[in-house]
Amino acid sequence: MIKKITFIRANKIKYGGGGAEVYLSRLSEALARQSISHSIVHSIFPEFLPSWIRVLLFNLQTCLTKGDKFYFSLERITCPDIYRAGDGVHKVYMRIENKSIFNLLHVVYLFIEKRCFENAKHIIANSQMIKDEIIATYDIDPKKISVVYSGMNFKKIDYPCSFAKLSKEFSIQQNKKILLYVGSGFKRKGVEEFLHIVARLKNKDLKAFIVGRESNSQFYCQLAKQLKIDNQVVFTGIRDDVDDFYAISDIFLLPTHYDPFSNVVLEAMSFENAVFTTKQNGASEILKQPFIMENPKDFSIVEKIDNLLNNAEDLQNIKQQNKFKSAEFSIDANLEKTLAIINGANEGADFTN
Repeated sequence: MIKKITFIRANKIKYGGGGAEVYLSRLSEALARQSISHSIVHSIFPEFLPSWIRVLLFNLQTCLTKGDKFYFSLERITCPDIYRAGDGVHKVYMRIENKSIFNLLHVVYLFIEKRCFENAKHIIANSQMIKDEIIATYDIDPKKISVVYSGMNFKKIDYPCSFAKLSKEFSIQQNKKILLYVGSGFKRKGVEEFLHIVARLKNKDLKAFIVGRESNSQFYCQLAKQLKIDNQVVFTGIRDDVDDFYAISDIFLLPTHYDPFSNVVLEAMSFENAVFTTKQNGASEILKQPFIMENPKDFSIVEKIDNLLNNAEDLQNIKQQNKFKSAEFSIDANLEKTLAIINGANEGADFTN
């Protein structure tokens, strides 16, 4: 019997969307190329409602109208067929970030999350770290969980064009080494630690770009001044030309406190960046050990970054290795593994038109 895959994600795919929205957009395009029928269900509720109420109402919206539809959910709901745990384990996130259990949104998330993991026919974790957390937190059968790393569409690098554009805007000198951070939510993603690492570097002949949104950006700008690196660090805000920053950068640094699998790590690798991130980021599983920080305050990487900045041959080798490694993680490879899981969970149903 031919059925349609129904994807569930509350937020619509839009400019500045998060990792799950970007992934769903890529997956939808890959499905369309293979003529695989699918639809996407978004929340119908207005944003002026309290977030905890919207979460509850969206769960009702999806589960009361499910019927015989096959749900592939990227959102915590109590009635998924397959749940892709791209947002990680909320209970673990609360512990790491020391979130209050008296916040109604967290209460609702925990209520739905437990039932989501228990009720799903199968769970896709986007890293081994997340699979381990699901098992440890909710005692889910390991056989019910598959690890499928994120996938991406690869783009051609046009360094001369990107450099010409950004050097004009930011007065970047030729051969200037570039450090890059990309991400919104500066506290969790480790921008404070990023700034402290830049301040500790012996090599001062560099530019450090921080691309992303943050409501409390003034705190980080002030910190850069206190650390006396405000002449090196540029806060760009949200940009629609992030690829240009990847293209001109040498080292990508994400000292995140918690990330199930940060897509920006893959993107930076594909654009020939050396990449450093924490072991609290599931994406660290695709990096070699010397590039994995024990925690966001693991300042032992300062010496490693300095060494790369001062050794052009080593830096170039790492860049090429990362580009080669990133090619293993195409969205088409991700789709192939994902469809195998969908067909297994749906007893061999055919999803092609």
